[in-house]
Amino acid sequence: MNLDCSFESQRHISNMAEALRYWSECRPDDAAVYFTDGEDEEIRWSFADLDRGARAVAARLQASDMRGQRAVLMFPPGLEFIKALFGCLYAGVVAVPAFPPRRNRNVNRVSVISEDSQAQVVLGTSTSLVRTRENLANAPRLGDLFWLAVDEVDDSEASAYQIHECQPDELAVLQYTSGSTGSPKGVMLTHNNLIHNVNVIGHCFETSTKTVGLSWLPMYHDMGLVGGILQPMFAGCTSVIMSPMSFLQKPVRWFKAVTKYGVTISGGPNFAYQLCLQKVTDD
Repeated sequence: MNLDCSFESQRHISNMAEALRYWSECRPDDAAVYFTDGEDEEIRWSFADLDRGARAVAARLQASDMRGQRAVLMFPPGLEFIKALFGCLYAGVVAVPAFPPRRNRNVNRVSVISEDSQAQVVLGTSTSLVRTRENLANAPRLGDLFWLAVDEVDDSEASAYQIHECQPDELAVLQYTSGSTGSPKGVMLTHNNLIHNVNVIGHCFETSTKTVGLSWLPMYHDMGLVGGILQPMFAGCTSVIMSPMSFLQKPVRWFKAVTKYGVTISGGPNFAYQLCLQKVTDD
């Protein structure tokens, strides 16, 4: 792939899979994403690391003939969610982000989502999938799906990946509402929808390759998904990801991470700022 790696040429990218492939060639060793607890723990993936992992997941999905199918993504906070998301986009599989179940209530919610979306595959980590399997008594349909632990997919499988050319009106993500006032409802997001969204955000926030974003919001949440993952990946800038629990347990970690990584864009809902006022001292 021979690419013009100027920032202006990036604006012609037509889908998020193409965006990651673009930056993995233009800036392979630069940091795409960090996962941190806001203090000492840190995992760093370059654009090349993420591209390779996504291609490996995509190759496994292609080998199972999952193109055009829906995949429920059930991940704890971490980088594996991002690898699985782009693995789906690379393979032409529709990603369906969902909260990983911890109790029967959450299992029922995921079961409703999997049935409504007509999912054929469940992606997660080996730990999250084991925990989910332990609570399937009230959700037997989930047990009948193809389960794939992405942390057990070796990056060497990336060589088997066959490029899928995404179409602008092709469904990319099914994003479900919380279901707090009724059954979760899915919103259909095409590649065009995602690209329009990240373009508008990039214009309003004036993002560039020098931007550093930070998000502790859940990655299945709209702001965490689009603002924390997709927009930085489109702009080719670095994204710093924290677990929501890391922030809630000790809000000052947000500020520490902003300082440590030189973050230029970060945000959250109103309650987060109020929590900081209550919990973070002047010292």
